Amino acid sequence: MSNIPTSTPVLIAGAGPAGLVAALTLLRNGISVRIIEKEAKYRVGQRGPGIFPRALELFHHLEVPEIAQTAKLAPQMRTYKLGGVELLKTFPMSPYTEPTPAIPYYNLVVIGQETLEGILRSHVEKLSCTVELGTELCSFEQFSDHVVAHVTKEKHGEVVHETIRANWLVGADGAKGIVRKHLGLTFLGETREDMRIVTGDIYLAAKGVDREHRHVFGEMGTRAVILRPTDEFGPDGYQFIMAGPDLDTTLLAGNKDELFKCMSAIVGTDITFGELRWVSEFRPNIRMVNTFGEGRVFVAGDAAHVHSPTGGQGLNSSIQDSFNLGWKIALVEKGFAPISLMDTYTAERLPVIAEMLNITTTILDKTTAATRSTAESAFQRGQKMYMLGVNYRNSPIVVDEFVTEFKPADAYGNIQDGCLQAGDRAPDAPGLMAIDHAATVTSGTTRLFTIFRPWYHTLLIFVPDVEKSTSFISALERYQPGLVRSIIIVPSVTSLQPNPSADNLLVDRDGHAYKGYLVNEGETKVVAVRPDGVVGAIVRGAEGMVKYFGGVFGV
Repeated sequence: MSNIPTSTPVLIAGAGPAGLVAALTLLRNGISVRIIEKEAKYRVGQRGPGIFPRALELFHHLEVPEIAQTAKLAPQMRTYKLGGVELLKTFPMSPYTEPTPAIPYYNLVVIGQETLEGILRSHVEKLSCTVELGTELCSFEQFSDHVVAHVTKEKHGEVVHETIRANWLVGADGAKGIVRKHLGLTFLGETREDMRIVTGDIYLAAKGVDREHRHVFGEMGTRAVILRPTDEFGPDGYQFIMAGPDLDTTLLAGNKDELFKCMSAIVGTDITFGELRWVSEFRPNIRMVNTFGEGRVFVAGDAAHVHSPTGGQGLNSSIQDSFNLGWKIALVEKGFAPISLMDTYTAERLPVIAEMLNITTTILDKTTAATRSTAESAFQRGQKMYMLGVNYRNSPIVVDEFVTEFKPADAYGNIQDGCLQAGDRAPDAPGLMAIDHAATVTSGTTRLFTIFRPWYHTLLIFVPDVEKSTSFISALERYQPGLVRSIIIVPSVTSLQPNPSADNLLVDRDGHAYKGYLVNEGETKVVAVRPDGVVGAIVRGAEGMVKYFGGVFGV
């Protein structure tokens, strides 16, 4: 084969959720990518099925509605007396919360990772990009303006070598992947030998076990089985987790008969076993990198951090890594931002992940010590797990002129009503009436989440009347068209005047936008919402707006 390298703007190693979200974010930004996966076939298995509200918002911004449409509310949990199916307690892992105008996705849902990845791949494929299976990244060299990657793949029974020149390399290749190792990043932490887990997907029928609940048998501190019914692959499907400090996980993962025997003993009821679709052994590793990238090479997801599955934060954190990274690469690749913007990927994600590891480890300790009588408190997940309070308030590029006294905040905080600072998630707001350039109310309404997208900043200009927006609109002329979408939001139709300059003019008919963004009557406030749905700036005047965009675009 020729030694002449092929080229691509971005090469992504790994086609799990982190790699697929990175690819989709870049493709939505008009950046071509190649995404390679060393496995010869797509992975099967439910794996990490819990999807939290912030992740649902991310999929909404990426225009992937099928995930929210397909996912189901997390089932309630049931515990049983030892050795059978005599019910002990029924409780929710995550209590149902009614959605609000600011938070349209407010509950934990479940969808198998196999299904989720298939949905993401379908959107990637619609944008003329296909996962290259059986293609492994072997090594790479990094230069000041590009990366040279060496990959191998099997073709017609022969191993074929290919050299790929890429402007950027994203390592979403998992905890054992080559990108982190080749960069020489540290991966410090611990392996928890006190919790051994076997997990997988199975078909079975168990006497006294319904399909409306998640079932917990035994005790986590000794031996336990958790069964979650799944409908994606037939009526008798379950995802199972078998845990215990003395389990021979290698034996159970490699011997179906021993697995069935052990499961039957813990559950304590008649079970008819069917197909074992997928099984894997697992021990919690709690580790993270010291930096999320170097030069033009970055890591995301399990390549950057691994931890206990308790808390369900793994997949959810991984895709947020990729979303944060993707829009920044796109701006730099297009020449609209300096390469120094890439430093903010580590600056923003490192504190979030460090805090997440502390939280999930605390939950792990609580879970491993759980008895039948304490299972409810051990398995329940508070709203911090929803990730709606994850923030970048300490980011070097956020600007907030309304914070009079800066107080450090937890990167993994709880969402708080009546509190919004630069670096927080941007709230939704429905019931916005669109106004045309002749100051005529058009039919129908829109919402902010319909406007936010990952290929531009959204500038929300809250003004008591349209005339007060002039300075902001004029200041935007210095930026490349398409980088910023300007939205004037007025409180009522009485403040309307023709305005041909802004991209949109909206009336906050129901007051949800003014309430969610804490805008007082008669006040002028401008909010810059980043492509990842995060508030980048909250300012009073055009000068503050220019300061913020100067930190992002470099001008």
